[in-house]
Amino acid sequence: MSGPRIVAATPAAVAEAARALRAGDLVAFPTETVYGLGADADDPRAVARIFAAKRRPADHPVIVHLAEPEDVGAWAREVPPGAAALARAFWPGPLTLILPRAAHVSDAVTGGQDAVGLRVPSHPVARALLRAFAALGGRGVAAPSANRFGHVSPTTARHVADDLGDAVGTILDGGPCDVGIESTIVAFTAALPTLLRPGGVALRDIARVLGGEPSGRDVRAPRAPGSLASHYAPRTPALLVAPGVLGAEVLQLAERDERVAVLARTVAQPAAFDGAWHAAPRAPEAYARDLYAALRALDAADADAILIEDVPDDPAWLAVRDRLARATHGVDDDRD
Repeated sequence: MSGPRIVAATPAAVAEAARALRAGDLVAFPTETVYGLGADADDPRAVARIFAAKRRPADHPVIVHLAEPEDVGAWAREVPPGAAALARAFWPGPLTLILPRAAHVSDAVTGGQDAVGLRVPSHPVARALLRAFAALGGRGVAAPSANRFGHVSPTTARHVADDLGDAVGTILDGGPCDVGIESTIVAFTAALPTLLRPGGVALRDIARVLGGEPSGRDVRAPRAPGSLASHYAPRTPALLVAPGVLGAEVLQLAERDERVAVLARTVAQPAAFDGAWHAAPRAPEAYARDLYAALRALDAADADAILIEDVPDDPAWLAVRDRLARATHGVDDDRD
């Protein structure tokens, strides 16, 4: 293979990508959250290629992307009322439901669990690809984020090519992702719905539909994508720093001849600092959209450390805080 093909997501390219999926090949494509690395979810050998390309642990489940909300019945043996209500409210969109799996769903998709993650994305390229795939007889596309396992998720086609190289043949380019962080994951495998990952749908909106907040995950909750303590992480060690001390910390490290890259939100770049400095948006939605591209750029700055200005501790920032906590957890955890 000569390398990945980044192709504009024209109707012809989408049709070709759907045929490639049906033939057992991998295709990277944009969703509103991040770019996904897709394979035919009914083909365990194709799904295994995802795990090999990402260097992903075999027991880590993947999310199946569906063309239409009505397709959930082909993958789940049960759809509780709360799950159906969330699907009506937020599909297509950045919400994943974990439901009891149908009998045909393979362990390759679920990581050996009795539950499957399902999502109907809203990105027009993803929807066109899934519909073209369905027209060829496909039922669902397994698609975790199109990056090396544990690394910063991709929000552009170039990010995918930089991470996966020859491991993926075709990358459909649909431009930068609109949401920029992964989907919210809610599990319906116990008596009460469980929030497994905050994401593109706010917790307050989930609670509004369910009539109350879902419970937090516990040891009985199913494994879910993005749930390791260290994840979404740059290769450069990254630290969260309080806004009030960020400027002083930057200058102190610079005086010790340590190369520093900075992701700031409210703190201005000190005049004496000439390293990599990224001024992030102040609003949570815009910050989330910018986050992974900023982390990748700072990771490429050849710094000894990335300092990240901490963000507000309020519900609007819940998903961003989750990603920052995992990105700065440490380099000795279970990530690639």
